[in-house]
Amino acid sequence: MAVAEAPPGETGRRGPDWAVLSLLCLGQVMVVLDVSIVNVALPAIRADLGFSDSGLQWVVNAYTLTFAGFLLLGGRAADLFGRRRMFITGLVLFTVASLVGGLAQDELTLIIARGAQGLGGAILSPATLTLLTTTFVEAPKRARAMAAWSAVSGGGAAIGSLLGGVLTDLINWRWILFVNVPIGLAAIVASLRVLPLGRPDPAAGPRRLDLLGSLLVTAGLVAVVYGTVNSQAHGWGDPATFGPLAVGVVLLAWFVLHEAKVAEAPVVPLRLFASRGITVANLVMFWLGCAVIAHFFFLSLYMQNVLGYDALAAGLAFLPGAIAMTAGAYAGPVLLKRVGVRPLLIGGPLLSGIGLAWLSVIPVRGSYAADLLVPMILVTLGAGIAMTPLAITATSGIPRHEAGLASGVINTTRQVGGSLGLAVLATIGATRAQHLLAAGTAQADAVVSGYRLAFLVGAAFAVVGALTSIAAPGPAPAPAAAPEPAAEPASGPAAAEPAAAKSAS
Repeated sequence: MAVAEAPPGETGRRGPDWAVLSLLCLGQVMVVLDVSIVNVALPAIRADLGFSDSGLQWVVNAYTLTFAGFLLLGGRAADLFGRRRMFITGLVLFTVASLVGGLAQDELTLIIARGAQGLGGAILSPATLTLLTTTFVEAPKRARAMAAWSAVSGGGAAIGSLLGGVLTDLINWRWILFVNVPIGLAAIVASLRVLPLGRPDPAAGPRRLDLLGSLLVTAGLVAVVYGTVNSQAHGWGDPATFGPLAVGVVLLAWFVLHEAKVAEAPVVPLRLFASRGITVANLVMFWLGCAVIAHFFFLSLYMQNVLGYDALAAGLAFLPGAIAMTAGAYAGPVLLKRVGVRPLLIGGPLLSGIGLAWLSVIPVRGSYAADLLVPMILVTLGAGIAMTPLAITATSGIPRHEAGLASGVINTTRQVGGSLGLAVLATIGATRAQHLLAAGTAQADAVVSGYRLAFLVGAAFAVVGALTSIAAPGPAPAPAAAPEPAAEPASGPAAAEPAAAKSAS
């Protein structure tokens, strides 16, 4: 196939459509895969590097927090400095961090490497979407490209769970990170041949990046999560707990003040939240992230530490849920035409809440078919169904030159919700288990009781999300061509992009 002309905003010639789309999907799947692939390996990582129960969640949160804190900056950088340049920069950082993480011999090195992966993902993910929307400008081509991109984003959960189990079980957990190295190197080389030379978007304004804003929000979130985690060992009244919490609150307040009054090019323009739709969508995404992302963490520990599954069996056990999430995402546009946005915004989180409430009664000697399969499917199906209406509500009316920002805002909200939700729920579960152990309860009974309480509180978070959806703008007719579904919320960063792309066209 002959090479094509570069799209508007790019220079030179590019590779054929199939090559560009394959490369962009590969970049996105790397980012998505690196949460689900880690969940299955958590028990092996703890055994090898000596993580505590409370410290283990940092293997997940180091990635999601840095991703959340710098995702908006990454979207802005793609608009300002060229999409190909930032795509390659994200690939390089992600690949190097994966190599360092795979070689880690202690907890701190692995956590730092995971944070660097999150930063690389924050640069890479918005570049994949903006490259896609500027390359495939014709409606039919864009619809097909977005469908493929959404499929790999959602399917990344299934691939990650299975691949994590295979690599951990047959080789060792380090290969869940090493696997990114050859893929990343191949993608870097392909980028130089396939993607057109980029140039700044003239509508994006002057070349200013709000680095301070990104640092403030990231540091503030890390401090809040750190203080929450410390409460397990020290209690809420100890300086080791309330000190970091206070610092985090101050930093986050400074961030809001900086964005509103100081930043010349704020990473989060607060004017966006003057729209009721955008505000409601981000609140719903926050609560859904709190509820859903943490449940993968607890299920992985329950299946491997309580039911005795090996890593491969646990990876296979996650597949039906991942498939249900992808199916829910693809059902979203169809359902939109029938019932509109608001019913799906309410029904999706509510369905996830039902699944989490079901998981809150798991027995110590449970079985996969009777106790896990159906509620796992309900949790992820509900999250998938909610993705398209959330994307539409959160990005309605956003101009083309802010496409990266629009997709970044709701993705950031999801990652923030997931990180804080995991910290809170892990703290609640561990505290419950510690109290029962101190009272003489058997180890397995105490641990499972902690998981049950975490699932129950997660269900409450999902219900709060459903109730928040009631405040969304009234039903609106679906677009003539409904936007393709967004990526699932548990495994990787890609929630609002399809609608952002639709509004950009």
